[in-house]
Amino acid sequence: MPGPKASRLGLPRAQVLAFRRHVGALDERLPRGRRSLRRVAWAGLQDSMPRAALLSIHARVHGTGPFTWEDPSLVQLWGPRYSTYVVAARDLAIFSLGRLPDDAAGRTRAEVAAARLRALLGEARMTYGEAGTALGVPPNSLRYGATTGTVLMRWDGARQPDIWSVPPPEIDPGPARLELARRYLHVFCPATPEAFADWAGIAKRGGIRAFDALRRSLTPVRTPVGEAWILTHDERTFREPPRPPAAARLLPSGDAYFLLQGADRELLVPDVDRRRALWDPSGVARRGPRRGGDRRDVATRTGDRRGRDMGPPLPRGAERRRVGGGVDATPGRRGRDRRPLGRLSRRPPGTGPPRCPSEMRCSALGSAGPSADRRRAVLGR
Repeated sequence: MPGPKASRLGLPRAQVLAFRRHVGALDERLPRGRRSLRRVAWAGLQDSMPRAALLSIHARVHGTGPFTWEDPSLVQLWGPRYSTYVVAARDLAIFSLGRLPDDAAGRTRAEVAAARLRALLGEARMTYGEAGTALGVPPNSLRYGATTGTVLMRWDGARQPDIWSVPPPEIDPGPARLELARRYLHVFCPATPEAFADWAGIAKRGGIRAFDALRRSLTPVRTPVGEAWILTHDERTFREPPRPPAAARLLPSGDAYFLLQGADRELLVPDVDRRRALWDPSGVARRGPRRGGDRRDVATRTGDRRGRDMGPPLPRGAERRRVGGGVDATPGRRGRDRRPLGRLSRRPPGTGPPRCPSEMRCSALGSAGPSADRRRAVLGR
């Protein structure tokens, strides 16, 4: 896709971040209800860290309780980059078929995995480890079947996920891919086709084709970190005066507000030292208060008592990269089939050992010691 050479709209950093906060429902919490749940899950809610999706909902919707993520209007699946996601049930096809591989080999692999699961399970449920053993395949290879839209899961963060088969969606992969691109453009904009492909876990050429197909509905823009695209119908919102930022919100590792890579991280946090305080070299979002745009955001990164990521193992041969605090499980040729190791968070003096993620707590930083120094550096104090 040719670059946006004739940019007719320049977007300063403050304007971009104000738009992202607005569309991400971070300026003001939404009323309780299924319509609000669908809106906050417009680009999916990454749930690779146990109950991260719940924290993302809590930051955006009034009256969120400990079981809101289990609302019947929501489902859990292996979504973008084969990571665990919570999405609206009516949008299942977008986050599954929208990522169906374009190449014949990849599509066949997905369809075979889904068909074998359907034949094994029928209407029953089974842990993915049991299903893999019954089929004589590595359990993680079953994730490929999720792109057919017929495999759902439930992972409570402490055990292997349960999986089951559902009827195929009544939509073709092409329209689903375009809608997935529109949603990415709306939530993560300004965006490029390469960034979309990386986020979705699809081939780069697939992202370029999607943007080409949407070109009539896109507007080229210029940002402090380069040229990109926005949805044309979002241009009016960009031009509106920014709304006052809301109070601090608790955002989990992998939240869409900072699920960013490369230049997009520079746009969120221009200062290199503060950027290193927010993301460590592996890409994992550090624990502690941080400033994003004109607001203060708090992120957590918890593991078990040995500091391991408690998510389910990645597919055999998956490329293990960290994407904005979540595990990128995009299938690849490198790596071994093992649990990815996380990182023990630095904790303030006197707060004790890291807690089990099932407690889902976030301690306030102390007023002394290295943690407080890092807090002041991040917040610009």
